[in-house]
Amino acid sequence: MRKSAEKNYCIVGASGFARETLTCLIDAVAPSHRKIEEIATFMVLDKDFDEPEIMGIPVMKQSTFEPEKFEVVVAIGDPKLRRKVVTELPPETCYTTIIHPSAIISRWVQIGKGSIVTAGTILTCNITIGAHAHLNLHSTIGHDCVIGDYFTAAPAVNISGNCLFGDCVNMGTNSSVRQGLRICDNVTVGMGGVVTKDIDNAGVYVGNPVRLLSR
Repeated sequence: MRKSAEKNYCIVGASGFARETLTCLIDAVAPSHRKIEEIATFMVLDKDFDEPEIMGIPVMKQSTFEPEKFEVVVAIGDPKLRRKVVTELPPETCYTTIIHPSAIISRWVQIGKGSIVTAGTILTCNITIGAHAHLNLHSTIGHDCVIGDYFTAAPAVNISGNCLFGDCVNMGTNSSVRQGLRICDNVTVGMGGVVTKDIDNAGVYVGNPVRLLSR
């Protein structure tokens, strides 16, 4: 995350994961001794604006957003909705990456812009993660994985080594992926799902081993 004395941080969204992102940001900027109330803002769609602050942090309408003043993360869990929001923000929007200080990440890991890495995450080596990814509490990704844009890992997701993920993959809580597998774009794996074979078709997969529930 770029530390800037001039810019503040805008968390797009104000629901559960956005509030968790705020707690992650608080820990990430703690060494700077900056007051979170002075540097962080939530942003919501105008139609969703119903309170001026949440958890002591101001909330602004999207119509008042001035991109030159903020570094932004989109803290919306659904990958497709997150992608839609990003495409609708001004092209000059500057995206930052928030990484909790307890995350274990080797120097052989690349993480795309706009990503959020929460407490307890472990990323080993030779891993590439695309833009606007969410890695939730205590998720792990093994060696030589390539993860596409708009990836979501709910808490305690475990991905073994040498896996390849497309864009907009959404892994539910406690789901897992066997080593060496490929998962295409627009796949959701339900809570506790165990992926033992490549997934070549978009859709929702559940169970142990996972099976296609719907497209």
